[in-house]
This record gives sequence, C-alpha cells and structure tokens, in this order.
Amino acid sequence: MLKNWTNLFIYHIKNNKLFTFLNILGLSIGIAGLIFATLYWNDEQSYNEWNPEKNKVHQVISDLGNDIIWGYTASPLEQYLEEIPEVESHCYFNTWYYNEMITYKGKKELIEKIFDGQKNFFEFFPFEFTKGNSKTALVDNTSIALSEEVAQRLFGNAEPMGKQVLYSGRTLVVRGVYKINKKSSIAPEAVTNIIDKQLEANADQWGNFNFGLLLKLKDPAQKAKVEKALDQLFFKYKIAKEAADEGISVEEYTKLYGTISNVLEPLATARLHSKAHGYPEGNGNYQMVLILVGLSFLILLLSIVNYVNLATANAIKRAKEVGVRKIIGATKNNIIQQFLFETVITVLFAIIISLVIVELTLPLYNAFLEKELLIHGSQFYVQIILIFLVTVLVAGIFPAVYVSNFDTLKVLKGNFGRSKSGIWLRNGMLILQFSIATFFIVGSYIVYEQVQFMLDKDLGFQGEQVLEIAYRNPYDYKEKNYQQKLITRYNTIKQEISKIKGVKQVSTGAFKFGNGATSSSSFRYKEATIQGQNMAVDFGMLEMMQTKIVQGRSFNEKFASDTINTMMINETTLKMMHEKEPIGKTIEWNGNKLKIIGVVKDFHLYGPQAEIPPMSFFHFKTIDWMLQNVNTIYVKVEPENLEQTITNIEKFWVKNVETEYPFSYDFVDKSYARTFQKFIKMKNLFSLLNIVVILIALFGLFALASYSIQRRMKEIAIRKTLGAETNVLLKELSKQYIVFCVIGFLIALFPAYYLLNLWLEDFAFRISISWIPFVIGFVVLLFLTLGIVLSRAYLATKVDVLKYLKYE
Repeated sequence: MLKNWTNLFIYHIKNNKLFTFLNILGLSIGIAGLIFATLYWNDEQSYNEWNPEKNKVHQVISDLGNDIIWGYTASPLEQYLEEIPEVESHCYFNTWYYNEMITYKGKKELIEKIFDGQKNFFEFFPFEFTKGNSKTALVDNTSIALSEEVAQRLFGNAEPMGKQVLYSGRTLVVRGVYKINKKSSIAPEAVTNIIDKQLEANADQWGNFNFGLLLKLKDPAQKAKVEKALDQLFFKYKIAKEAADEGISVEEYTKLYGTISNVLEPLATARLHSKAHGYPEGNGNYQMVLILVGLSFLILLLSIVNYVNLATANAIKRAKEVGVRKIIGATKNNIIQQFLFETVITVLFAIIISLVIVELTLPLYNAFLEKELLIHGSQFYVQIILIFLVTVLVAGIFPAVYVSNFDTLKVLKGNFGRSKSGIWLRNGMLILQFSIATFFIVGSYIVYEQVQFMLDKDLGFQGEQVLEIAYRNPYDYKEKNYQQKLITRYNTIKQEISKIKGVKQVSTGAFKFGNGATSSSSFRYKEATIQGQNMAVDFGMLEMMQTKIVQGRSFNEKFASDTINTMMINETTLKMMHEKEPIGKTIEWNGNKLKIIGVVKDFHLYGPQAEIPPMSFFHFKTIDWMLQNVNTIYVKVEPENLEQTITNIEKFWVKNVETEYPFSYDFVDKSYARTFQKFIKMKNLFSLLNIVVILIALFGLFALASYSIQRRMKEIAIRKTLGAETNVLLKELSKQYIVFCVIGFLIALFPAYYLLNLWLEDFAFRISISWIPFVIGFVVLLFLTLGIVLSRAYLATKVDVLKYLKYE
C-alpha cells in the first residue's frame, strides 16, 4: 500500500512540478520563519534557567514614583536585613562590569567583564568551579575568582590557584576558577570582593541609591511581606527622619518628595520582564520576542493556508483517480490516509529545506539580532517535531477530507461541481491571506515612517566630527588632594590635545550621549520636586555640541562665579518648576545654594525614542565630586586630514595618558545612532517579512485563481462561442477577487491600527497613524491581485474552445 501511494505521489510530482514546487517552497519559508523565532525565543527564555536558585533569588528594585524606577538601592539596608525573618541571605553588588587590566608577572590582559560583589555571590549564582570552591573563592577583599578563559589567557597551563595578580592598583589572590556555559543575567569573566568598603562609606546614606541588592528568600511566596518590610525600613530611617530634620510632617514630606516602594523581582523572570536595568548583561526585548514569534506564526499560518489552497486547486486533476479508487473498493478513510501520507512527505521535505535555509542564513540572523544562536538541544528537536505534527494535521486534514468527499458518479461523468461549503471555505482562506498581507504591508509602512521620523528628528545637538574618547580615573578618592589631582590631570590632557594639528576644541562632561548622566539628584523648587540628571560640564562643552541657550547665558570663564555657585537647567526642568522668569532664581541643591544663569534647549540625552529628562547643568568645579564621574573626553576635530589627527591624538594618549590600555574612541553621532539601531533592525525585519508574506500570498492567489478559472473553462468556452469579448470575460473572472481583496482589507483594518498604535505607545516621540498607509496597503494589494488574476484569466480566454466543448 505504501509503495503504491509513493508511486502515485511521485507520478503526480512529475506531472505537477510547478504546484509541487510552490507547495514545498511556501511551507519551507513559513517553517523557516518559525524556526528562527523559536531559536530566538529559546535563547531569551534560557537565561538563568540553569540556576537552581532562580525562583528564590530576587533583586530589589526601587520605585521612587513619577516613573523613576531604579535597579539599585541604598547601602544602609544591609544592617537591618537580618531582622526580616523571610530573608535567608543577601548580596550587594555593582550593577555594571568594570573594563580593566589584570596583570600577572608583567603579562597584561584587558578583561571586559569584571564583576564586583560580596563574598557570598556564588551562592546566588552557583557557577561550576573547576578550581577551588564557591565558599572560599571570595573569602576576603584580597580575593579574585576567574573564568576558565581568563585563567587560560593569564596563566596558560600553569596552576592558577594562589597566584597573585595586579588589578586597579591592588594585589589580589586567585582563589577560584569557574566556568559559565549557559546564559546568565550576570556572566562575569572575573569576580572580586572589594565592594564592602564602598558599602561602609555609604552606611548612613539612605538617599544614595548606588548598589544592586540580591535577596534569597526562604519562601518565594512571602515576597509581598518582604517588600512591605523594606518599605517600612525606608519610611522609618529615611522619610520620617528627613521629615523631622526639615521640621515638617510625614504627610507634607511625602507630598513634596513622594514615597519609596520596593519591588522584588525574581531572577527567573528578570531577563524579559524586569522593570529596571539592574543586571550587567542587560534586559531582553520582550516586545521584540513577541513580535517576532507572532509574525512567524502568521507567516506559517499563511503558508499552511497557501498549501491548502494549492492542494485543493490541484485536486481537480485527481478527481477521476479518486472516483476510480472508490469504485474498486477504497473507503473514505483509505483516501484520507493516502492524502495525509502525501502531506507528511511534503511537510518532511519542507522541514528539511527550511533547516537548510536556517543553517545557511543563521549567521545573517545572528548579526541582525546581535546573538549567537545555534541549532541544537533536545528542546529544539522536540519543537521541530511539534511543528511537523501541527503542520501535517492543519495542512493535511482539510484537503484529504475534501478530496475523499468527491461524488463518485459526478466526477466519473466529468462534472467537477463542489459543495457551497467547500467553496466558502476556500474563499474564506483567500480572504484570510488578503488580511494577513494587508497587515504586513500597512505595518511595514508605519514602522518605516516611525523609524524615519526618529532619524530625521532634531536631536538638539550636533555630534559630527566630535570624538568621544574613553577616559579612566587613575586616582583613589581617599588620596590626599584627590580632587586637585583630577583637575590638574584633566587640564594637562586638555591643553596638550588642543595643541595637536586638526583639533578645534577639547572639553568634557559627566554624561554620554545615548547613555545618560553618571548620576542623578533631586532638588525642590517651591512646590515641585525634580529628579534631575547631573550634567557636569567643562567650559565650551555645550558650545562644542551646538546646543542652544534659550534664556540667559552659558558658563563662561570670564565669570568667576560660574565655578562657584551657578547652574543651568533645561526646558524640561523649567516646565516642572512652573517658573516664567528662572534667570537669577536660587535653588538649593544638595546643600548648595546655586543661581540659575541660563536655560538650555532640550536635547536628546538618551535615544530619540525616549523622553527628555530634567537636567541640571554645573561646571565640574562647582560640584567638585562630579569630575570623578567623568569617563569621556570630547574632542572636536577638523574634517581635513582626519585620520592623521586621530593618529596623533592616539600617539599622545597611549604615551602620556593611559599607557596600559588601548586607545578607545568613537564619533558621537555614530555612537548615538546605536541607541535606536534596534528600531532600524525592526524596520528591516518588517520589510523582509513583508516581501515573504506577499510572495506566499501570491502563491495562494495563483493557486485559487488557477483552480477557479480551470473549473469555469466550459463556461468561458460557451461565452466565447456566443461572442463574448475578452475584456468582458476578464471583468467577469476577476470581480470576485476584487471583492475578496476588499473584504480582507477591511478585516485587517482594526487589528493593524490597534496593534501598531500599541507599538507606537513605547515611543515618547511618535508619529500619528494617518490614512495614507492604509490607502497604500490597499492599492498595493489590489494591484498585485489584479496582476495575478488578470494574467491567469487572459490565458484562459485564449484557449481552444473545441477542447472543452467537443464532449458536450
């Protein structure tokens, strides 16, 4: 039986090469898209899955109200955590990686991911140790644990345990070697335990939210109780105390400054569902995951609908075969089994081809998503089998049942009429194809418009020909004359670089375009409490970036007060202050009385999709501790002989500034452009999927048009015999598809508008959805529909009428 089915399948493949090719190609594309989405989904979901503590470990997130949510908290909490019985243990950590040099016997290695946490860090992230163990790896602040890769780079095949290395002016002892072979929210190349001194220095600073904090709960179900306990600690030691110090009631204080709420986020869901950026590996893009998976399912659905349409369109040629088989004793179940068997083989071929497509294009896909996805794992193979089974069932059942229900006598007499239910179902599937195609065409256009809107938007600064050079602070803040050393070093660097030919200007700021400021502080003005970004700058920094001053003036070396007691604000801050005449007004900022001398026009500190935050500008000598936050020096260069200018800057830098580190720079405009690179990729993704969807939809339209016209060939022949003109026949054959196109378009209108409007809500600066994308979508869809249908109809009108009338 199987041999007979196989021979019949091969026979029909040979006689219907085009239909078979379209069948397999359409399914292959749809399945490949779903495989890509599955790989991405698996990768994002795999973060922290290996960690046995993932459900017990929670990160403390601080919610300060007014949409200010931080992935870090205050140091003084530590001394009270033991009083919370539901907390098993805790671990403070810095929420970023250090990028520093580690030296062993003169051999230097630049390590990009050095993590600093308390000594029990490996209880929360129990990586596998190949040397030493998790309990002794960070036993004190002279300890360091290394990943296998770093240990190999530093020591080769020598024993690393007990070796002394130099790191940031400290001598540390290697007390553990671990390996990380799975995805983790914290995946360091080296781990140190030097955070305790920072915690001690901030032991009474309830207002300094500088540290990440992990809590391991005895019972995750008690999370709400722990959150309440943390809120009470902040209320008692910060809110109530500061209210008493100001001589106001707690109610007045909270009205002025708001409250502090603590949220515990489990490690298990942190990657895709965190409210804040609290882990150094960053957060995943859950919206991107959902969009990619959702669109992939739509494309697979479109492919399956396309397959069904092609299968039913081709079934007319097999009607007599089915009739003969029924006459000689075949049952409906036999017919269904045969056609399901053919579907199994077709889908099997499609999956093999889709895997080839994925394997060949995976490097491009990885580059697109900035991932390292691989095709492997038992989970993936189970998912492939599931995709296979679902596709076979959904794509195979209807054509098989449809063909098995052919009326034996009618098909043997040459009457290929079908039931109305079958016609309505096929037409319904065609309308679904039109709807999906409409959604993609309209969506692609709206995504393009939004991304173009961001690209064309005035950022409020000009970053062309401005270098941003990575700058390190070599001094310990406890050193004598620490601030003066910082200022002297920076001024020397500024003077020397300014002498290099091709350099127009040198300045700095305690912020980076695209990443924000390095600190944030609040101040109160009348009834308003403002959490501003601390924008410490040197003279000329704002002028270099061509930011505009809308009121007052900028900082100027001619005014001695500009380094003592003045500040500037941006337009957003001014709006929050509700002050019409800000110039000359005095603000009390962290114990300093500062006079406003100017208002800076709003510019985009983060990506152009984000809101512009309130900003407070100071000269770094005014708030002297801000100079230690400077990690970038900005250099404006001439466009002529640019390469030589950069080469000369590099020579000076590696010789006089940072002799142990490679010279690292970028152009401000290019660096900033990366902040919205993911949206450009989303636009490109939509455009690519749009092409795929249109192609698959055209396959389906081609199939159904071919089927419908083939079914009406006798009618066409009779009409031609009676004198019908070609244009009349074309109109008659195409009008139903125009109706289907309109219905499909109307069905897609609301989902397209609603879902894309939902996507646009994530942008602080966005377009409004107009009628233009929908008109364009309809015109494109109608044009493609008429192109396919009229071409098939035109060929039908040119056939020999005798071929279809000679048996009548």
